[in-house]
Amino acid sequence: MEIISGIALSRTIKEEIKQEVSTFLAKGLRRPKLVAVLVGSDGPSQTYVNAKVKDCHQVGFESEAVRLDENTSEEVLLAWVEKLNADPSVDGFIVQLPLPKGIDESKVLLAIDPAKDVDGFHPVNIGNMALGLPGFVPATPAGVIQMLKRSGIDTSGKHCVIIGRSKIVGMPLSILLARNSNPGNCTVTLTHSRTKNLKEICKEADILIAALGKPGFIKADMIKAGAVIIDVGISRVETDTNEKGYIIQGDVDFDSVSEKVGFISPVPGGVGPMTRTSLLTNTLTAYKRSFNLK
Repeated sequence: MEIISGIALSRTIKEEIKQEVSTFLAKGLRRPKLVAVLVGSDGPSQTYVNAKVKDCHQVGFESEAVRLDENTSEEVLLAWVEKLNADPSVDGFIVQLPLPKGIDESKVLLAIDPAKDVDGFHPVNIGNMALGLPGFVPATPAGVIQMLKRSGIDTSGKHCVIIGRSKIVGMPLSILLARNSNPGNCTVTLTHSRTKNLKEICKEADILIAALGKPGFIKADMIKAGAVIIDVGISRVETDTNEKGYIIQGDVDFDSVSEKVGFISPVPGGVGPMTRTSLLTNTLTAYKRSFNLK
């Protein structure tokens, strides 16, 4: 069994990004800039935005966190989106989800300039991904693809089962892993809450990707020996064993499953760091496009 460490892989990728940025700075160009817009005081969202700002500093990016009150109106948020769309010093920005009640999430995401949509959620970028055209791939699926690629996992001809059909993880991953590329060329089964015989389907998977948000859902009797397991789930589970009052747990019962698999990503320390790194990669791509750099 081999653990796919998102922490180690992201460290390598961030060093690659940092070196590339240094070459642009040496040419007298400005730093790439990523902005994160946070509405409200959701704890996990604040933690995530703070981590993104830290990541930016590590690779030489300029970063900014726009923190808006929970009572911010949709109109005010859309005004911020338009301001960032028009700012030539901003290469990419994200609006942190979830948004407070009363704000139309779809309307906000549609207002983001696709050229600055480094989260990869805009329909233009989703369409480009589906057609194999240049664009931004959603950060979590992009991170999973890098985990498979950099771990040397052969995906061609393999049966990949994805649990969860969300627009930001499951659906994009099903497209990426089915296309004619490396990683890719998988036979993909996309399962969801209405899927029958889920256990039997999972046991057929050479590659199993869990993204359903149910801690410990995947047990050892649901997988076949030697399978590759990518755990995208991340949940806060209450506990009295630490000061925080909770632990972070994935969708996979790691202790039992890890004894049976070929590769497995842990939670925490797996897909999470790779998601944030993919955001940096997308921002650097947007930056290079703005300067016509290769």
